[in-house]
Amino acid sequence: MNSDARTIPQRPERPQRGIDAIAIVGPTASGKTAAALALAESLAPRGGAEIISVDSALVYRGMDIGTAKPSPAELAAVPHHLIDTLDPRQNYSAAEFAKDATRLIQDIGARGKTPLLVGGTMLYLKALLEGLNDAPPAKPEIRAQIHQQAEQLGWPALHARLAQVDPASAARLAPGDSQRIGRALEVWTATGQTLTSFHQSAKAQAPDWRIPIISLEPLERAWLHQRIALRFAQMMAAGFMDEVKALRARGDLHPDLPSLRCVGYRQAWQGLDAGWRDAEICERGIFATRQLAKRQITWLRSTPQRLVVQAEAADAVQQVQLAAMQALRAEQRL
Repeated sequence: MNSDARTIPQRPERPQRGIDAIAIVGPTASGKTAAALALAESLAPRGGAEIISVDSALVYRGMDIGTAKPSPAELAAVPHHLIDTLDPRQNYSAAEFAKDATRLIQDIGARGKTPLLVGGTMLYLKALLEGLNDAPPAKPEIRAQIHQQAEQLGWPALHARLAQVDPASAARLAPGDSQRIGRALEVWTATGQTLTSFHQSAKAQAPDWRIPIISLEPLERAWLHQRIALRFAQMMAAGFMDEVKALRARGDLHPDLPSLRCVGYRQAWQGLDAGWRDAEICERGIFATRQLAKRQITWLRSTPQRLVVQAEAADAVQQVQLAAMQALRAEQRL
């Protein structure tokens, strides 16, 4: 994901400010969509709500089954934004998300509705809440050198190198996260400064948002693992492999694109290249999704201001609704 610096339009101050939006976050398969739809329905008598997707996969057209994209009925029930906006060939950065989300929050709020930020791409939410860094734009020649080194040494070796010069960035990145490892090394090579230092500078200048964060988090990891396995099995039964084959048949896509590095799609693409059986693709996809959920939970736990709702609780949806209403009342919006 390209993290080139972009300018977020500053939100005009209001004399009597309420909250700007409500964020509903959580790891994959934790029930965010159901909770957001229920909350939007409960807000209908009070002006209504619109959903802004905080998901780096849902922006892509033609990637429906493997992203667990909301159904046509769900999309019709509540206005959704930042879904099906890009072709899989295109890139979409956290900076672009922050710019788009800022515009949407302003527009939705100006129409008297409550914006709901819903999803699990924590980097997107971080860019919106904490501001964007002024790191230099991508330098193709440096990037090419880094990728050449990765071909020779492997990304884990470059991750180890990053740990020496920017330990904070290395600590939050998986050894195989080629895109972000490459970007962090690129910034270091170009400037002699760490990407972490740019992030810290951005945080100091972050917009003054008022966005309560409601986080659906499982108390028992086994509950989430079971849901992940069930969802992946349902995806396979719904024709996920046919969806991936259709993407491959286009002829203009390759596995290094951000769209096809999404969990599930990466394993399916690799499996078709390697001749894996569907069962093995499913097993690897489930494992990768569990790893994603683990990283999401780790990131959420570094956000102390969030309000945690136990995802597996029988009344989790009602708890999300109650927390949102309390936040709105506290800001004298209701």
